[in-house]
Amino acid sequence: MDSIWAKTAQLPRFCPLEGDLRTDVLIVGGGLAGLLCAHRLAQAGVDYALVEADRICGSTTKGMTAKLTVQHGLIYHKLIRQFGEERARLYLEANRTALEDYRALCQTMDCGFVEEDNFVYSTDSRDKLERELAALDRLGLAARLVDETPLPFPVAGAVCVPRQARFHPLQFATAIARPLRIFEDTKVLELAPGRAVTSRGTIAAKKVIIATHFPILNKHGGYFLKLYQHRSYLLALKDAPDLGGMYVDEAETGLTFRNTEGLLLLGGGGHRTGKPGGGWRELEAFARRHYPQARETARWAAQDCMTLDGAPYVGRYGARTPDLYVATGFNKWGTTSAMAAAGVLADLVCGKETPYTELFSPSRSALRPQLAVNGWEAALNLLRPTAPRCPHLGCALRYNAAERSWDCPCHGSRFGEDGTLLNNPATEDKKGL
Repeated sequence: MDSIWAKTAQLPRFCPLEGDLRTDVLIVGGGLAGLLCAHRLAQAGVDYALVEADRICGSTTKGMTAKLTVQHGLIYHKLIRQFGEERARLYLEANRTALEDYRALCQTMDCGFVEEDNFVYSTDSRDKLERELAALDRLGLAARLVDETPLPFPVAGAVCVPRQARFHPLQFATAIARPLRIFEDTKVLELAPGRAVTSRGTIAAKKVIIATHFPILNKHGGYFLKLYQHRSYLLALKDAPDLGGMYVDEAETGLTFRNTEGLLLLGGGGHRTGKPGGGWRELEAFARRHYPQARETARWAAQDCMTLDGAPYVGRYGARTPDLYVATGFNKWGTTSAMAAAGVLADLVCGKETPYTELFSPSRSALRPQLAVNGWEAALNLLRPTAPRCPHLGCALRYNAAERSWDCPCHGSRFGEDGTLLNNPATEDKKGL
């Protein structure tokens, strides 16, 4: 069940760490966010090293839909309401800069970069779209409301932002990674101030960036309460129409569409990790009904960290960790968010001022309704008297028949039927499954 990206890219290999190492900045995690952090630091002339427990881009990055857009659902009306217009404008600015950074980098490499309009549609509420359009107008982003789309079902309308883009994430990662100082098969076993103990040696570092998708250190930051994980599913369809744009439902459980290399990528069937959902069955039924001539060529799943308020957590890991940083909670928008996070973190570790500190601060207020939901899920599954248990914080695992895995509904760790760790925040295999 590999993604089309994994099937059509040859990622470089990097040697594991052998012995001890000293560096100014250590990056833990070799997904897109970690690679972009390393790229930014290399461009700034900073001494750094990146360690990855397995292979680079071996988990979250290879499952993404790889849309490059500042339009993260109907988020700007929500951001203005929660944070005010100035912070909403900063969010737009950070992602607009990220898009332009991709645009510039992709001109220097063969990574399938194509400009396309992006559409956020609603099947039932034109009012939501009109509010978002008004918010975008206040923030100075050109957008328009369209009444009809080429989607095979009626919509209430869609908000369109022109000149967004799509690309091949692993071809991009390959080009970015080649010159970087990376150690694969090097798992961090213990973190302490100024030091990381790995499976291959000890690394002394003045500053550390945790870019492991879901943060792996529990004793700071409270991420086990501030984040939950959401699973979604994709089919690659041959002989399906080219829709001439990228489309996503404003509803969390809706469908997403985009084309690439003669294929239509159909996504959806999502649910909180460890809970029931439509999965591939929902997508298969949709394809049979609306694209009966189409043929499936690949299927895969993606997993996303969701924050309490819709904005990522990027900055100091916790209030008492001045030299430890994090990038997480990209809320299904990992491509532009990873680039934006890399810029913020590169500035922070270099001691530069950044206007995005408060907006993305992991220590900002956690008093949001989602906090109660996360706490309830954790309590419910901690008290559930069944085995097996997740080695992360002891929640009861649930079997995912569609993917033949054991999934944690508390924090999103996943394990294969043989106990092999598939997704963090757990850091070790589950024995005895």
